[in-house]
Amino acid sequence: MAWRGCTINWIKTEFIRPRNITSPRCRFNHYTQQRCFRREAKRPETKKVNVTQESKASPSEGGTPGPPPPPKIPRPTLLKPLIFTVGFTGCSFCVAAILQYENLKLKVQAAKDEEESEKLLQGTHDMAYWHEWWNQLTGFQKQLILLMSTVDDFWSSLTEGQKTVTGIIALNTAVLCCWRIPSLQRKMIKYFTSNPASKTQCLPMLLSTFSHYSIIHMVANMYVLWTFSSGIVSLLGKEQFLAVYTSAGVISTMVSYMCKTATGRLYPSLGASGAVMAVLAAVCARVPEAKLGIIFLPMVTFTAGNALKALIAVDTAGLVLGWRFFDHAAHLGGALFGIWYVAYGHKVIWRKREPLVKMWHNMRSAGGSRPGGGPGAGGVPK
Repeated sequence: MAWRGCTINWIKTEFIRPRNITSPRCRFNHYTQQRCFRREAKRPETKKVNVTQESKASPSEGGTPGPPPPPKIPRPTLLKPLIFTVGFTGCSFCVAAILQYENLKLKVQAAKDEEESEKLLQGTHDMAYWHEWWNQLTGFQKQLILLMSTVDDFWSSLTEGQKTVTGIIALNTAVLCCWRIPSLQRKMIKYFTSNPASKTQCLPMLLSTFSHYSIIHMVANMYVLWTFSSGIVSLLGKEQFLAVYTSAGVISTMVSYMCKTATGRLYPSLGASGAVMAVLAAVCARVPEAKLGIIFLPMVTFTAGNALKALIAVDTAGLVLGWRFFDHAAHLGGALFGIWYVAYGHKVIWRKREPLVKMWHNMRSAGGSRPGGGPGAGGVPK
């Protein structure tokens, strides 16, 4: 059929064409017409396809409703997170004040018990008795006692701040392991990542402070926390440090919520960076002349004050320019809270805990004076 069509087309063109065209040119046109015919034979199909497509698209243009537009995500409200932040911060410092009172009571009681036990044991057994007792033990028992002695010596060599931070590191490691369990992924995303657009807004503000998905992220945060743990605990004390650390985690998440809601970038965040920044900023603001260094570049040193200024400048630039590699709003919120607390917050919050401690002491004393009361029933240890 193609050849027949080409022949008919060629005959028509021969009659219509002027007579001064030579025969070689006619052969050339024959082949070109054959090629053009084959191309022209395919074009109507494409036109038909386009017509059908236009006919399919025409009903929507004629008034038929098309696909609905994507729904707009409503801007989340931050009233509940704000109430949770204020309430949790107040409760954390109240609990810290009570824990400090209880720990002081326990230390006094432990010192008295140790004195009495030393008096009782004095002169009861000599070295020959302990030498004979050691010889009666098996090899496994001796190795176990030596291992426990080594662990006890290592634990005793740590500072109070390092002992406190060890528990935080263990908790972060446990959460990191939970991220590797497939059956827990939905629960981890719901409760251990903070997102203002999530239905669960309040509890993740605290739990995300102990949550890391990347091992490198956790190691970096915990190394900085371990480095500054001795300074911050010697400055504030163990109980006050825990209150500042957990409150800084919640407050930094609240600042992150506010910035995400204002900019419309509603993405989840996790990590202890906000709380760690509060610890770092508190130490650097209190001791700005202290010398700091980089672990991989020990020859490079700088003051703590300059390091704090550089970190705040980088996080401010990241927040303004919209960098999303880190949650710069949480970093800034934690750093500003740490600076404020060592400058004013310690006087405003911690030094006014005396009425609460007196009330707790009276409650404990009243509980101990009841019939059957005592240290086991809520009484003050004697």
